[in-house]
Formats: sequence, structure tokens, C-alpha cells
Amino acid sequence: MNLHVVIGFGPAGAATARLLAERGHTVKVVTRNGRPAEPGIEHVALDASDGARLTEAVRGATALYHCAAPPYQRWVRELPGLASAACAAAGATGAVLVLLGNLYGYGPVDGPLTEDLPLAATGPKGRVRAAVWEQTQRLHEEGRLRAVEVRASDFFGPGVTDGGHLAARVVPRLLHGKSVSALGDPDAPHSWSYLPDVAAALAEVAGEERAWGRAWHVPTGPARSVRAMADAVAAEAGTAPATVRGLPPAVLGLASLASPLMRELKEIRYQFDRPFMLDSAAYEAAFALRATPLDAQVKATVDWWRARLADGA
Repeated sequence: MNLHVVIGFGPAGAATARLLAERGHTVKVVTRNGRPAEPGIEHVALDASDGARLTEAVRGATALYHCAAPPYQRWVRELPGLASAACAAAGATGAVLVLLGNLYGYGPVDGPLTEDLPLAATGPKGRVRAAVWEQTQRLHEEGRLRAVEVRASDFFGPGVTDGGHLAARVVPRLLHGKSVSALGDPDAPHSWSYLPDVAAALAEVAGEERAWGRAWHVPTGPARSVRAMADAVAAEAGTAPATVRGLPPAVLGLASLASPLMRELKEIRYQFDRPFMLDSAAYEAAFALRATPLDAQVKATVDWWRARLADGA
């Protein structure tokens, strides 16, 4: 039984910590404010950007999973410090550093996204996302730490409550037979990474030395549009057929005046205006994990949201 440390307890951090605990590992979760203990998981309150304190929390760990994500409007300011502290802790303790990344670093791309594409983002969030990995990979190549990055597309699944694509502002409305709005073109193919598969990929590469030193894409099923995903959710829920409307640029512009989140989404609107497709063939050729079938994803997500709404959450 090994110690695993997870930074962050958002959807991905929580799913990863709980998966590791279910597998019999000792798990420590680091968050700024801490949380009550739960079976198999110790919650520790500390600022993960404090490299010295984080290093003490990580001592003795086999792996360190960096799943922390500052609020969107603070990404550029806070993400580099968090990443630097994680690198320092991994280097000092020998824990394998597993970064949870996304696809922003590639910037707009024509065709499927593969791991060998250049990190050519021009927007601030994409540039900082790319810089975090480039710094970490350089330290790995210099022998100062051991690291790997797992990149996911937009999350879908149980536990995904934040974000406006297929989360709190979409799935609950579908369960009540209401219409939903989509950023960009609701019929453009888009890749959705199922949250339990994200957690399973993080856990798998942590124990695979041949995975270290590079980035991998989470095993993700075929790209499906927002409308197709909404139709699948509505069909599973047995509600009225989904009505999905695209959010015009003018409306997004007005919404961004009042909402920091909507302002930040303008940078990545390109991901929803045209096809945005993740290719995970490299991962699937090398490792055991495969994407969960869509019908199982949708059923688990509908069941989770129904239980959450019944509890009044």
C-alpha cells in the first residue's frame, strides 16, 4: 500500500483521490482550506503554492497528482506558482509528478488533436498551460524530477458540476425537459473526456515508467456535438427531446460584461465554433485503459444528477 498525494479536490482531484483509495492506497489530499476526512483519504489544509510546506506533505509519497485549477480569471496569475511548487516537491521527494493538463496549449488546430502537435497557443491561458508543461518536461529531461502529463478535453460525467458545457447549467435543465444554450455551434463535433476515465488515466500512468517524460491524451470516445450529447442525456432521462440553441457572439459579449467566467470563455470559443476532436490512439496503443462506452457514461451521469437534485444540492 503506497502513499499518493493529490493537489486539489475539484471534480478531477476528487475522482482521482477516491479511485486511489478504492484501490487500497493511502491518499492525502492538499487543498487551501482542507475538508473533513473520508474513508481512505486524509485532507490537509495548506497553500499548495508554498513549495516548502508542500514538500513536507509529499514526503514518502509514490506519486503526486497536480489536479488543482484556480478560478478561470486567476489562471494566468496562479497556475505557474502552483506548478513550480509541485515540481519542487516532486524533485525533493522523488514522487512521480502527474500533471492533469488540457488542450488549450495547442491553440486552434485544423483536424484531430494529437500529442505530437506543437504547443502554439496564442491566448494567455493557452500559453500558460503550455509553459507549465514545457518547464516540467525540461526538469524531467535534466533528471531533476520524474513527470508525466495527462491531457483531457472538456469533462463529462458524475461529479462534474462546474463549467457551462455539459454541467450544472445544462444537464439539470435537460432532466427537467428544458431547453439549453450552447457556446458556439451546437452541431460541431466535440470531444468529451469522461471524468472516471480521466482519474483512471492519471492513476495508470503514475505507475508506468515508460509513460513518464511526455504528455498523453485521456482515452476518449468519438467526438459528439453538444446537441448529440444533450439528445443522449434526454433519451436516458426519458424527458422531452432536447432543445439546444447556439449562443450568438453578441449574447456572449453582453454576458461577458457581467460574468468573469464568460469573459474568459471568449479565448477558447474556437473550440466550440468548429470541430474540436481529441485523438487518444497513442495512449490506447501503449496502455490498458479504454474510454467508457457512451451509454454507460450517460446513464451514470443521469443517475448521479438525479440523486444530487433529490438531495436538494
